[in-house]
Amino acid sequence: METRPSLPFVVTAESPNNLVGTINQNRRELRDALSAHGALLLRGFEVGGVADLQTAVEALSGPALAYTEASSPRTAIEGSIYTSTDHPAEEEIFLHNECSYQDSWPMALYFHCVRPPETQGATPLADVRKVQAAIHPDVLEEFQRRRWSLVRNYHTNFGVPWQKVFDASDRASVEAYCRRHGLIPEWRGDDGLRTRVVRDAMHRHPRTGDLLWFNHITFFHVSTLPEEVQEGLLALFGEDALPTNTYFGDGGRIPDDVVDHLRQCYEGAKVRFDWQRDDVLVVDNMLASHAREPYTGDRMIAVAMAEPHSAM
Repeated sequence: METRPSLPFVVTAESPNNLVGTINQNRRELRDALSAHGALLLRGFEVGGVADLQTAVEALSGPALAYTEASSPRTAIEGSIYTSTDHPAEEEIFLHNECSYQDSWPMALYFHCVRPPETQGATPLADVRKVQAAIHPDVLEEFQRRRWSLVRNYHTNFGVPWQKVFDASDRASVEAYCRRHGLIPEWRGDDGLRTRVVRDAMHRHPRTGDLLWFNHITFFHVSTLPEEVQEGLLALFGEDALPTNTYFGDGGRIPDDVVDHLRQCYEGAKVRFDWQRDDVLVVDNMLASHAREPYTGDRMIAVAMAEPHSAM
């Protein structure tokens, strides 16, 4: 194996090698590199399709996880392997840490390039430690003190329905889920649902011990959307019924200049690479955030999540 330091840390096959066999032979070194750098790009290996990708996930991280409390539309490909997102190709997806709005999340993410795009379509990354270092200390302190909250409104025939998000068909099941996971549900109208949850803005990494900026504050804030989308959603729903928006944990509004500052911190740490067929990107979900560029062509990126970790 030939390696060079970067984000992601690139591991290149010296000759066509089976990915699962390489992981089995070098598991400790790969795990150490993932903790040190935040992401690994395994390039030039024989993956063997989605079934073998799941075996590779199990070899490095253990069983793949189901996608729960969804915020993005995905399609299951096979088992616990999903499409990366079903958002339209022309849309950009901002940097985020997967499931950081929940009380538990996957520590490891796997992205497999089944078909690369024709243009753009990268999965940019940002080192969370660099993002955090760029955030003004007063902003960090305020979010640590006041925490943050996410408000989601589920509307009929718009976005991911609550039945899919909570894998439930009745209100009692949704309410039970909310009780278990700290969400406050509010039923609106015949079939509308509003949930609110308060989370910590920073969490400690279970292996490195670092206290890290780990949340969806910027991603879910309405001002992060393109201006024309913001205007359309506000005109359609009003602020109180937006599909998603974020606030301080006590319900206070987050000033626009603070969210703009946070966006700049993420963008300043962002790096990108172009996908090649059969690339496998492994991301430590607490050490690196990820995004998606718009693209053209028949891009297909398969995704798996593993290593559940709880904030409790």
